[in-house]
Amino acid sequence: MARDDWREWASIPNFVLAALVVAVLGTSMVPLATSAASYSPYNDDWDGTTDVRSIAHETGLRIQFAHETATYSEVRATDAVAFVLSPDEAYSSGDAARVTDFVRRGGTLVVADDYGPHANELLRRLGASARIDGRPVRDPRSNYRSPAMPVATPVADHPFVAGVDNVTLNYGTTVDPGDATPLLNTSENAYLDGNRDGVLGPNETLESRPVATVERVGEGQVVVVGDASAFINAMVERPGNRAFVGALQSGHGTVVLDHSHADGLPPAILALLFVRSSAVVQFGLGALAVGALAVWAGRPAAVSNRLAGLRWWRDGDARRISGDDPRASASELAAYLERKRPEWDRERVERVAAAMQRRRER
Repeated sequence: MARDDWREWASIPNFVLAALVVAVLGTSMVPLATSAASYSPYNDDWDGTTDVRSIAHETGLRIQFAHETATYSEVRATDAVAFVLSPDEAYSSGDAARVTDFVRRGGTLVVADDYGPHANELLRRLGASARIDGRPVRDPRSNYRSPAMPVATPVADHPFVAGVDNVTLNYGTTVDPGDATPLLNTSENAYLDGNRDGVLGPNETLESRPVATVERVGEGQVVVVGDASAFINAMVERPGNRAFVGALQSGHGTVVLDHSHADGLPPAILALLFVRSSAVVQFGLGALAVGALAVWAGRPAAVSNRLAGLRWWRDGDARRISGDDPRASASELAAYLERKRPEWDRERVERVAAAMQRRRER
């Protein structure tokens, strides 16, 4: 294809059309890769948990998304901390067994929930003794803007609360510690609102209660927090909550965000999981790819001519090197050689590029 043909293809209208197509495809992919579900690591709105992911990024930790519990078997347990936030469905015996194995091999598991039934069942299967109470905790004095948002403070000398001044709950509950060690307690002015009327009743007592605990299970540790929303983006903006997330992640190399039993996976992730789970679908996609290549091989001459223009553009550097295009600079020649000869060191690349340029100029 001649250069004039390439210039015709590369006209401004064509480039505008190509840019528009790229922009449309790019914007259409955003909703496919995001979620509006609460506690989702793919949700960057106020009720998502992308900030938990961001904190891990800021400290250089590796992030692993667990769309299925098989992920727990793929990480080095002694170097990982996993977050289970308000699961929407129960963990099966097989799923719970994989999570239990992760903890017993030395992993750290953070289970946070408030009123859901599935977290306590997971804790029971893990062999942990702590349980989430499930009744709203309120504090009319030590709170952030509302008695329903009590402020808890550290009560243990433990790395998981190192550097943490306080943590704010958001309509959370307390934790019955069992044999676990309390990490964070409410103030003495807090009470459990058993009838959920928002008022201290005659059967409701003011008392300091745990809202986060830690206990050893096997070689690992289980942290229980009575409020999953303490980890959402809107609450991680609170300095104490951010420090708490950072302390939980500190000392680990991998952060596992367990979304295996939660709703609201992005469509792109669901599609990927569907393809991975079905050999028939994988075979079908492979057959489609082969068919597309066959059609491509027999494309009409007009399409072939257009694509020849792309080949002219792609191979332009090669003709420059042979001397057809005097506009090629030494840096362009060097860049071409680095792509073609990645095994050459920089000194050799520059030496050959300079020699080629001198030869072309003669």
